Amino acid sequence: MNIDDAAAYLDDAAREVRAVEQMSTHTPFTVDDAYRIQRASIARREKRKERTVGVKLGFTSRAKMIQMGVDSLIWGWLTDAMLEEEGAPLDLERFIHPRVEPEVCFLTKRDIDGPLTALEARSYLEAVAPAMEIIDSRYEAFKFTLEDVIADNCSSAGVVIGAWSTRFDGLRNAGVRMRFDGRDVQVGSTGAILGDPLRSIVQTSRVVHEAGLVLPAGSLVMAGAATAAQTLTPGLHVQCVISGLGQAEFTTRAAQA
Repeated sequence: MNIDDAAAYLDDAAREVRAVEQMSTHTPFTVDDAYRIQRASIARREKRKERTVGVKLGFTSRAKMIQMGVDSLIWGWLTDAMLEEEGAPLDLERFIHPRVEPEVCFLTKRDIDGPLTALEARSYLEAVAPAMEIIDSRYEAFKFTLEDVIADNCSSAGVVIGAWSTRFDGLRNAGVRMRFDGRDVQVGSTGAILGDPLRSIVQTSRVVHEAGLVLPAGSLVMAGAATAAQTLTPGLHVQCVISGLGQAEFTTRAAQA
C-alpha cells in the first residue's frame, strides 16, 4: 500500500464530505501501516496550516474492545480546526454522518515524554472539563475494520469542551448524561473510561512514547467515550452533563427549507 496515496484518499473524502469504500476491502494492510497513513493524513492538514493540539483515545471501554475484537485501545490526533465553540451552532453539512459521544477532556501542564505511572499522571495535568466528541467516519455506512478506523484518525471530526476546572476528585465513577433537547439519550458513568478517566493519561503516555513522540505541555487529551455514540440530526440542543464536573453543550443548525 502507498501510504501517501491512502492518506490523500481519506483526507480528500473528509474535505469533500464524501463517503468512500473501506481501503481494506481491496488492499489489506497492518495496524502499523494504519498509523503511518493517519500521520501522513495529519501532515496534509498541517500543510494547510492546521495545528495539532492534542490526542484522542478510542476503544477505552472493555465492551468496545470485545465488540471490535481487540485487546488494546487506539488513538488519533486533534487539530485546532476540530475545536468547536461551546454553546455555538454546529453546521452538520460539514460532516458525512456525524455522531456525538460524551467524554472527559484533560489539559496537560507538562511535556509527556515517557511512560507514566498512575501515581504520576495527576501531576502532569492542568485542568479537566466535560466534553463531547463529534465522530464522523469517512467510510460508507460507518463500517470499518480496526485498520481502516485507525487510518481514518479514529473517526475523529470535532470536539466541544465545557468549562475547565481542577476538580479531579470524583472522576472515577461520575454520572454521565447526554441529552437531546432536554431528554436523556445516553446515560452512563465515567467509570466506563478505562475504569477511571485518569488512566487515559497513563495510556496516552505509553502510546505517544511508543510512537517516538513527545506530547507538549498545553495539549488536550480526550479520554474516550463514556457511553455509546448518538446520531446527530438538524435542530438539536445537545448537552453532556457530568456529575461534579459540569456540562458542555452545543446546538445543531436547523435543516434549510
